[in-house]
Amino acid sequence: MLDVRRMQVLRAVVTSGSVTAAAANLGYTPSAVSQQVAALEKQAGTALLERVGRGVRPTAAGRLLTEHAAIISKNLAEAETALADLRAGRTGRLIVRYFATAGAVLVAPALAELRREHPGVRIELKLIEPDDPLPEVEQGSADLAIVVRPRDRLRDGVRLVRLLDDPYDAVLPIGHPLAAEPVLDLAKLADDPWVGSEPPGPCLEPVLDACAAAGFSPDFVVESEDYATAQGFVAAGLGVGLMPRMGLRNRHPGVTVRPVRNPEPVRAIYAAVREVSLAQPALHGLLDALRAAASTPHLTGQPCTPEASAN
Repeated sequence: MLDVRRMQVLRAVVTSGSVTAAAANLGYTPSAVSQQVAALEKQAGTALLERVGRGVRPTAAGRLLTEHAAIISKNLAEAETALADLRAGRTGRLIVRYFATAGAVLVAPALAELRREHPGVRIELKLIEPDDPLPEVEQGSADLAIVVRPRDRLRDGVRLVRLLDDPYDAVLPIGHPLAAEPVLDLAKLADDPWVGSEPPGPCLEPVLDACAAAGFSPDFVVESEDYATAQGFVAAGLGVGLMPRMGLRNRHPGVTVRPVRNPEPVRAIYAAVREVSLAQPALHGLLDALRAAASTPHLTGQPCTPEASAN
């Protein structure tokens, strides 16, 4: 295999016209330069230089390797520039996965901010639902995913960054006997039929845990994995439900929404990131933008009140 460093020495000899001049330019001794060229000729299996007076000129093989040495030098310079741009966050690619209710309120504003700060970074964005996006980060196929905190232990190399807590509110049909109460004790919904709005997994667990703490198990008579559809079932009088506030941004006109207590179910929203990707400035920028989006008033404000709810 040809030695790239020796090829660069050959290039210096050819461009300067002599071994002595190349040695002066490289900071080597003429003997060291001659040894490098001789070793390269042995690797190439043919002569690379011929003497002409006090100088040298390349053979056909010497010209060929000199041309390739120039290409290699150019490619290395471009690679160094590209690496510097990547380290500085001027270029690069981030692979991001998210679930639907996080898209509009967290991901969209965060990406808009990231593009302002890092316009050269390409974002590969994909909705993962109803599947959990966390495995893509654990398997190394995504740099960041918006997730509800899992109960299982994370794989090594993955870090969770807390963004916000998303409380669940009671969703009742208009005219429900409890609709006039400003805050509901969760146990008061024990005897109602329930509309499910979550698939099995980390978003359903806070609901089941809270109901268990209140002394009952909800009787799900209708199952839906979509908040808009679930609100439609509630509006039709088929049951009541608990839904996260991030999922209630588009309110059905036929429902009343009330905060609950004793206890209040909450799902914790995190950004799951690959620790190796944290070396990218753009990923730090995205995390900062996600935190900023999560701290906006419409996500951190007070729960619904009878005056604020659509009845």
